[in-house]
Amino acid sequence: MSTRVAVVTGSNKGIGLAIVRALCQQFQGDVYLTARDKGRGQAAVESLASEGLKALFHQLDVGDLNSISSSAAFFKEKYGGVDVLINNAGIAFGVGDTTPFAVQAEVTLKTNFFAARDMLTHFLPLIKAGGRVVNISSFVGSSTLAKCSPVLQQRFRSEDITEDELVGLMQRFVDQAQKGEHKQGGWPDTAYGVSKLGLTVLSMILARRLSQQRPNDGILLNAACPGWVRTDMAGQAAEKSPDEGAVTPVYLALLPPGATEPHGKFVSEKEVQPW
Repeated sequence: MSTRVAVVTGSNKGIGLAIVRALCQQFQGDVYLTARDKGRGQAAVESLASEGLKALFHQLDVGDLNSISSSAAFFKEKYGGVDVLINNAGIAFGVGDTTPFAVQAEVTLKTNFFAARDMLTHFLPLIKAGGRVVNISSFVGSSTLAKCSPVLQQRFRSEDITEDELVGLMQRFVDQAQKGEHKQGGWPDTAYGVSKLGLTVLSMILARRLSQQRPNDGILLNAACPGWVRTDMAGQAAEKSPDEGAVTPVYLALLPPGATEPHGKFVSEKEVQPW
């Protein structure tokens, strides 16, 4: 039987590193900490080693298609696929950041939605039977949905929205934000919220597709909210430690063999949330 493998993107610090730590303790197989920066990634692996935990490092820049495709080829050749994929890499501008909203929209959506989609496009075909996929989303995406126009809300909640339609809507937000017209287009003033809204809906679309195309493989794909966590991104006032933030993503990553739910859901505090 081939060695099982788990891959966590953007995991040299924060929630990603905490997820890797938990998987090193609980996952039966090889755990890969991935990061764009080789030095920081290897330093994170060494810090885990000092705790008696063994993680492996693979350089992966989710914003670079060549990096994604070469990484996919690496895991396919070495392991025959991937058992657990956690898409954690993401960015957020601080509340007081003065970067123009047009720039925030483009940069945030590029990493949090479009790069995550690229990862899923390349890695979903590699997910082995019984595999688990977890996309790190946010409750901010849910609150953002409630602030969208009724027309947008209807599409984002629809079970017949396609990946192409969703991609078009996310690009429309970026285009309208760059013209200062996003509010007229029915969007709220949060690039981060829209990016996570998009990622949650993408998770639902891809889960439906997996159920249709690979009905007997038992793969479960979900979007997870770690909560408000003390990280460089969320600040030190947040209520949870990174290890506490890792609980729900790791729970979804380690759903037992034969489990059929949750699948295609938005999950927070280990509970399926309404959408």
